[in-house]
Amino acid sequence: MGSENDPTPGRGPGRKVPAHPLARRSAQGAGAARPVKRPLPAGEHFFTPGATGLRRAVERRSGAPLVFLFQLPRWLMPVVLVALMLTGLVVQGWPGGVAILPVLAFVSWLAYMSWPSLAIRGRLLRVVALIFLVLFAAERFGLI
Repeated sequence: MGSENDPTPGRGPGRKVPAHPLARRSAQGAGAARPVKRPLPAGEHFFTPGATGLRRAVERRSGAPLVFLFQLPRWLMPVVLVALMLTGLVVQGWPGGVAILPVLAFVSWLAYMSWPSLAIRGRLLRVVALIFLVLFAAERFGLI
């Protein structure tokens, strides 16, 4: 039986309840309105603790898209990103640049979201990847 502080009765003693409501809802499983394909990862913080300003606003708005992406099959996003990147490599001119823009936006978004938890090496790798994508898109659009 669950305690009065545990919103998910029947989970048993010693089991941690996720702090974020979206993670808590997916952890309930059968009690959710729709079946959960994959439970959210364990953790106490869905957002960066102590974040203020722009970071807090971006993290709040990114919560639902991140949960949606997490529920997709694991192979889908890499396949879509590789297909867009290959299209950008093969197609010359502005159509190739348009194919690169979603990849650039997605990588930028994930780099921003993961920035606080990265070591200097990871940050440097993300900056190099973003510079490459910006220069590649600019070349496809004929800006350089």
